Amino acid sequence: MRVLSKSKLLAFRQCPKRLWLEIHRPASRTDSVATQASFAVGHRVGDIARHLYDPSGKGNLIDPQAEGFEAAFVRSRDLLSSSQPIFEAGFAACGALAFADVMLPAKKAGKKLWRMVEVKSSTSVKDYHRDDTAIQAFVARNAGVPLLSVALAHIDSGWVYPGGEDYHGLLVETDLTEEAFDRETEVKTWIAEAQSIVRRRTEPKIATGRHCAQPYACGFLEHCESQEFQPEFPVKWLPNIQAKALKARIEVEGVTDMREVPNELLNERQRRVKSHTLANETYFDAQGAAADLAACALPAYFIDFETIQFAVPIWKATRPYQQIPFQFSAHRLARTGRLQHRSFLDLSGKDPSRAFAESLVAACGDKGPVFVYNASFETARIRELADRFPRLKKSLLAINERVVDLLSVAERHYYHPSQQGSWSIKKVLPAIVPQLRYDALEGVQDGGMAMEAYLEAISPETTQARKAQIEQELLAYCKLDTYAMVRIWQVFSGRSDLAL
Repeated sequence: MRVLSKSKLLAFRQCPKRLWLEIHRPASRTDSVATQASFAVGHRVGDIARHLYDPSGKGNLIDPQAEGFEAAFVRSRDLLSSSQPIFEAGFAACGALAFADVMLPAKKAGKKLWRMVEVKSSTSVKDYHRDDTAIQAFVARNAGVPLLSVALAHIDSGWVYPGGEDYHGLLVETDLTEEAFDRETEVKTWIAEAQSIVRRRTEPKIATGRHCAQPYACGFLEHCESQEFQPEFPVKWLPNIQAKALKARIEVEGVTDMREVPNELLNERQRRVKSHTLANETYFDAQGAAADLAACALPAYFIDFETIQFAVPIWKATRPYQQIPFQFSAHRLARTGRLQHRSFLDLSGKDPSRAFAESLVAACGDKGPVFVYNASFETARIRELADRFPRLKKSLLAINERVVDLLSVAERHYYHPSQQGSWSIKKVLPAIVPQLRYDALEGVQDGGMAMEAYLEAISPETTQARKAQIEQELLAYCKLDTYAMVRIWQVFSGRSDLAL
């Protein structure tokens, strides 16, 4: 019988086919950049947890990759007789194995016991975390560990970093002891069913669906989709699928093509996407778009931000996962049609927030519409900066009062079949201005890549030559974002008289 790790059991809980593929076809897995980044975040949070739970540094860290699993299990059992914290202690029982993030010595009625803490980089306890702790508790207890309690430690998103490498308060615990201990029978069932799946000679026939991304993005999605008939007009192109009747038609009845969805189940925007996609025709309410923008007189500004977020803050007075803007691009379009560009980018590795805010106020002037694409993002960042820097608050909030959202105009008045149900600027720009494309840029081509590039640029290990290259890539990417808005505005406003 194959002994299954906790991660394999959680893969089974998400999708039995995923478990089978992880065992029998691991080479078919491709983790996204976002998934790989989440692994790095988890490791960073784990490092901080070890310092918090073992400030004296007397605890023991087990490395199963270096020591080997059997040796790690033996050393874990031996360390249970100690009185120091154990990190990554490994146990195996009943066909399963698991490594505990934190094991802390405890006593009750004079008896030596252990307190288990699982550490997560999320900001709350999720249902799949409860499955996680249930498996951990089951394996440990059946391996003979005298377990007093099980808790899950997660990040407190409201905590503010005081600086000086002081991370006390970053993590908060939720006790899950009673629930985890009560699920032994349930976990036994999971193990038995998972073992049955693993023994199969052929992979289970399970169609792709919402489970492919919940609770984790599955690296086997491309493999699974390659085995399925791909509809010519996928229902996933329908925007904002929320209505119960539509969800039922898709998820319960297995409808995959838009042609199979009755119009009466669709809202106005969904019907527009369906009809114009099937007809391969562009929808453009030019009169409506121009009317929406008629009151927005020149001069006008077009701005876009790039941000970074850290699960474990590195700058004083910032919170976990707070979006910190490190770059902006701003185009100014004068009444004469003259277009000017300004930008801000800080790759020093220091908190860029104040300098960003000051430069933004200077770049946006004091009158004229400020165009953005998805106003909720930029306006939220501006409000956060205003709260952090009271002297700039009035000027920053005055920018928000002038914001006009081009995304909402696009959603109401424009749709091209190439958008495939999305109004992201990456989809809308090549539809409206085909000669402008993000995939023609060198290096950075989207927001995720911008964050990766920023992290590389501020790393002490990055050479000056590479840093200079990243700087140019980031500037070019962000500049295209705001120039794209200028050209989209031009089309929506009907201003063909401007040579932009």
